[in-house]
Amino acid sequence: MELNKVKIHRMCEVGAAASQMTLDDDYNVPDYRPDIIKVLKEKGELRFDEVKAGVGAVWIKGSLIFRVLYRSDRSEGRISCLRGELPFQEKLNMDGLQEFTPVRVRGEMEDINIGVINSRKLNVRAVISLRATAEQEEDQELTTGVADAGEYEQNLISKELLTLLTAKKDICRQKSEIVLPSSKPNVHEILWRSVELRNVEKQIREGKALVSGEVLVSALYSEEETDRMQWFETTVPLSCSVDCEIGEEQDVCKIGVTPLSLEMEVKPDYDGEERILVLELALELDIRVWREENMEFLQDIYSLKKNVVPLRKEKRLEKLLVKNYAKCRLAEQMELPESQEKILQICACEATVNLEKTEYAENGVLAEGIVVVELLYLTTDDNMPIGTAKEIYPFSQLIEVPEMAVPLRADLETGVEQLSAVMLDQEHIEIKAVIHLDLMAFLEYEMSDIENITEEPLDMESLLNDPGLVGYIAKRGDTLWQIAKENHTTIEDIMETNGRKDSQLLPGEKILIVKQVG
Repeated sequence: MELNKVKIHRMCEVGAAASQMTLDDDYNVPDYRPDIIKVLKEKGELRFDEVKAGVGAVWIKGSLIFRVLYRSDRSEGRISCLRGELPFQEKLNMDGLQEFTPVRVRGEMEDINIGVINSRKLNVRAVISLRATAEQEEDQELTTGVADAGEYEQNLISKELLTLLTAKKDICRQKSEIVLPSSKPNVHEILWRSVELRNVEKQIREGKALVSGEVLVSALYSEEETDRMQWFETTVPLSCSVDCEIGEEQDVCKIGVTPLSLEMEVKPDYDGEERILVLELALELDIRVWREENMEFLQDIYSLKKNVVPLRKEKRLEKLLVKNYAKCRLAEQMELPESQEKILQICACEATVNLEKTEYAENGVLAEGIVVVELLYLTTDDNMPIGTAKEIYPFSQLIEVPEMAVPLRADLETGVEQLSAVMLDQEHIEIKAVIHLDLMAFLEYEMSDIENITEEPLDMESLLNDPGLVGYIAKRGDTLWQIAKENHTTIEDIMETNGRKDSQLLPGEKILIVKQVG
C-alpha cells in the first residue's frame, strides 16, 4: 500500500549546558598610558573566538574586552583611559553532543570589578555566565492518507502545524559618520564612549531580513588644545539588512540581534580638523522563519475487504502558542553617597537588563530580573571633574499567554527601550526606564502517526458469527467513525440507514447499524 506523506521541518534541541566562571587576572598598564590613581568607570564585553563541539562536550575560547576610565597622575587631575583584553577558555559537558553538531553560545557579564594594585598594574575580576545550546535540523514524515483511497475508510484530522522554513546566521554591518556641531571643539582623544541600540524593529520583507531602529551615541573626549573635558551625544538611524530569500511577511519570524562590535574612532574633516566621529557596528542576526499551516493527517483507517493493521509511531511536533510583546516601566530615584562628588551635569546614563528567572504562571510567563543603571557625570570638583554612580533595580513582569499550557518552550528577549536620568538636585537623580520583553511561546506535543500499514485477509468466520443488525444507544464520547469501524460498515451507510444528515452523535441517541459483508 502506498501512503501519501508530508515532511515537517523543525529544529530539534540535542542538548544544553550552562556554567559560571570567574576570571581573575592582573593587567599591566601599557607604557604609552599615564599612571593610574583611581578607577572611575569600567565596562566589559565578551567576544567568542572559537566554539568547537566534540563528543559529549563543547570547548569555548574567547576574550574579555574591558575599558577603564581613570584619573591619572598628571597635573590638574587629568582623566585618561585604556582598553585591554584577557583570554579565557572553558569546557562545558553536554550529554548527547556529537562532533560537528552546531552549537550556539551565549555569554553574560554578571559582574566586573577592576581594582588598582599599583600605578602600573590592575586587577581584573569578572563573573561570567555561559550557556551553550546544541540544535540540529530534522525532518518528520507524517502520513496524510493512502494513495488509492477507493477500498479504504479513512479518518482524517486537521491540525495547525509549524514548519521551519529557514534557520541561518548572518552579520550585518553599518558605518556612520557623525560631524561635531560647530559649538563643540575639536577632539584630541575619545576617553569614553557609549553606544546603545534603541527601539529595534525586525522583519522579513522582499527577500531580506531588515533591522531598523536608533543608535544612541555618547562620547566623552578631551579638547585638542586645552585637554578639558567635553561631552557629545546624538542619535544615529539604524538600518541594515541581510538576504533571506525564504519567507514572506505573513510567516512567523524571529530575528535575534547580538552586537558583535560597536567601535568609534575620530578622523579629520576636509580642513584637517579632528571633527568627525566614525561609528562602525557589526550585528549578528540569528534568523528563523516558520510557516503555520493547517494540514490533514491520517488518524485511523480500515477496510471492508481486508483486515488493515496500522503501525504507529509517536512523533514530536510543535505549534506557536503566542507571540507577545510586553513593556515594564520603572520609575526610581538614585541618591549619591555623601562622600561622593556632587553632580554638575549628567553626561550619560546606561542600563543593562539581566533576566534572572522565568516562571510559568496561570495565565502567562512571569519574568524577573534586574536593571543595572550607571551614570557618568561632570562634577563640581575641579580636582575630580568626572564622577560615576551605579544602582541596581529589580523588576517583575507577567507576559500574558492565552490558552496557557505547560510544558511550553519560551523564547524571551529583553532589552532597554527608553531610559532617562533627570537631576532633581546635585545629589538626587530621577531614573525612568522602559524595558521591553519579547516572548515567543511554542507548545510541544506528541502525535501518533501511522508510519506503515499491513494487510491481512478478513476472518470471515468471525465476521459471519457477529450480528448483522444491531440497535445501538450512543454514549458520551461515541463517534460514528468508531461505531462504523467496530460494526464493519461505513459512516455513510449508517447515516443513510437512519436518515441522518448530521454525523454528530448525542448521548442517548438510538441508531440502527447494518453490517456489510462483501
